[in-house]
Amino acid sequence: MDVSSQQQIEEDFIEAKNNWDLEKLYIDLASNKGKALTPVEKKFLRGLLCGFSPAEIAHKVYKTRSSSTVRVYLSNGLYKYIEEMLSKQTSEFIKVKNWSRVTQLLEKAGYKKLLQMQSASLNGNSTKQKTELPTMKSTPTQDWGEAIDASIFYGRRGELAQIKQWLQEQARLVVILGMGGIGKTALSVKLAEQVQDNFDYVIWRSLRFAASPEVFFNQLLAIVSPQTLTKRQSIARCISELVDCLRSSRCLIVLDHLDSILYSSYSYNTRDSSGILASNGNAIASNIDLPQIQYLPGYEVFGEFIQRLGESVHQSCLLLTSREKPQEIAALEGETLPVRCLKLTGLDRVESAYILKSKGFATVKEEDSQEITQRYAGNPLFIKLAATAIGELFAGNIEEFLQQETVVFGNIRSCLDEQFDRLSVLEKQIMYLLALDRDFDLQTLQQKLTLRVSQRLILEAVELLQRRSLIERQTSNFYQTPVLREYLIEKLIEENLKYSQDEASSLLFTHTIFEKQLKNHLKLSRLNAEL
Repeated sequence: MDVSSQQQIEEDFIEAKNNWDLEKLYIDLASNKGKALTPVEKKFLRGLLCGFSPAEIAHKVYKTRSSSTVRVYLSNGLYKYIEEMLSKQTSEFIKVKNWSRVTQLLEKAGYKKLLQMQSASLNGNSTKQKTELPTMKSTPTQDWGEAIDASIFYGRRGELAQIKQWLQEQARLVVILGMGGIGKTALSVKLAEQVQDNFDYVIWRSLRFAASPEVFFNQLLAIVSPQTLTKRQSIARCISELVDCLRSSRCLIVLDHLDSILYSSYSYNTRDSSGILASNGNAIASNIDLPQIQYLPGYEVFGEFIQRLGESVHQSCLLLTSREKPQEIAALEGETLPVRCLKLTGLDRVESAYILKSKGFATVKEEDSQEITQRYAGNPLFIKLAATAIGELFAGNIEEFLQQETVVFGNIRSCLDEQFDRLSVLEKQIMYLLALDRDFDLQTLQQKLTLRVSQRLILEAVELLQRRSLIERQTSNFYQTPVLREYLIEKLIEENLKYSQDEASSLLFTHTIFEKQLKNHLKLSRLNAEL
């Protein structure tokens, strides 16, 4: 090997020396091997300590996607040396099950410089935990961007505690999911405020106002590593630099409204997107193409960024809020994995009553707050909008508002329209059927649909609806919130009237549905919910 090649090997992943006692580690591993580590073994070890996977090491060192060479070196060499060394030190059997466990084991064994400094500062005080988080910067950098004012905040103690627990467990990607108006944005701001002291950097951004991806990622990099950004970098370069920063510093990055850069791409050749069938009968399955939740053209790089942070080892956390769950998150999440998802549901009666009082209702009867909470499924935005309407249209009389029995109107309707319009024809028909018959199951669903589709398409459509936060599994059946169910039934009434005027032979489903029947169904649904 020539001098230049030797020098290049020694320079690869050299940043590991900033956080790890490499010399001591080289010596201890050599003692178990019986001779000094080779330059290649040292290089691969430094790569692991920097948080790179075998595939990432292979790509950086050999410019190839194949990681077989690196994995052979690790399995037949480094992993065995590390297992023997740590087993001797702890008198326990230590097994390196995968590459991500290497840094955890070596950090616990005291080879990380930050832990050594902490140990020295404790002056032998063994009452403090040895595994507390690395010391944060004395003056954390915070950039709150378009974050809303969350000083008035109701409930969510359980949800806040759950996410904080995940952060303590080193979750590197957390996703807050839920319908529009359910409170995802407020929860993300409140959480960031409460945990900000545990991070070197806190960055909050709304993707509703996101610039082009190139500008966006350059702006992020300028916050966490201004010294490295002397000129605008390519997106790929920016993301690589950001990942390095998230490994060397503890950062919390919150990206709100991920769904604003998502869209559903599908085609349906028989009818428009209303979900109503024409008089020529059932559609043919081959004409239906289920939508896929995709990124807007030009924004696909966000999916790559999210996937990389979910798969790579780092000490930071990316927190996302969204109405819809992208595929890469669905593939990475798990209860014991470092990618977690929290499905946000509505507030309870007491918390909803606080919202009403904040809107100027000095006294609220318990039964009135219970009824409003039930009708709007505890959705904070919907309750605020309803409270405004009660004040302006009913002179603050909650009972009078409840008696008129119109739940979905104004901005509440607009919010639901925004989500419903993203659905395919098949998804819309399933939503209509569930609104009318809450007892249907997947086995009988195919028989009730007017669309002639396979069971596979039905399963995929139901899964999509769950990922869109529009239905939830409840014991053996699926569930829609009361406000969504009433929205759908009212929409059926309107569509039936529209198509009965346009085409005398147009039907919503395989039988005629009259407005009176649907309104009676609404009343029965409310009574059943109250019981």
